[in-house]
Amino acid sequence: MFDEREKIALFIDGANLYAAAKSLGFDIDYRRLLQEFQTKGYMLRAYYFTALAEDQEYSSIRPLIDWLDYNGYTVVTKPTKEFVDSTGRRKVKGNMDIELAVAAMEMAETVDHLVLFSGDGDFRSLVEMIQRKGRKVTVVSTLATQPPMIADELRRQADHFVDLASLKQKLGRDPSERPPRPERHDDARFEDEFEDDDAL
Repeated sequence: MFDEREKIALFIDGANLYAAAKSLGFDIDYRRLLQEFQTKGYMLRAYYFTALAEDQEYSSIRPLIDWLDYNGYTVVTKPTKEFVDSTGRRKVKGNMDIELAVAAMEMAETVDHLVLFSGDGDFRSLVEMIQRKGRKVTVVSTLATQPPMIADELRRQADHFVDLASLKQKLGRDPSERPPRPERHDDARFEDEFEDDDAL
């Protein structure tokens, strides 16, 4: 699947990967994730895409973003949008599909193998376009949840599919290393009610 001579780039849909790992009952250790894929080939870039609630004094995701920024990841963010749904509940929306697609198309000129951490079916045509440039695409998501977190059309389009569940031992954070959870602030609803326009 991987060739150590290949130039590799990772594209992590932060909200999608968070939801998949949470559904599988583990937290991603991003240091271990980077190390794991650095052994697969020559890592050119590891992108992490996420929306941030800019107007909040404290964001529960900010410590992670800061850590990623200083530890080998290229972090791409944009502000979330808040809206009220038809039932009157406040929801937060932040879709990073366009930003991820633009970065992937740019990198497709210089890498051999792109690894997409997302199960979002909207990325099927992006994967197809990258493949037309002669590049390989591996998609990392999971079939082990009910319903599966990966769209069938994306899985079929990818050159390779890696189930996140099979990486749990390699990428999961050791529970003893987990810092104590901070008090739940209003922004914590962002993780629970985050809407990524199309989950699949």
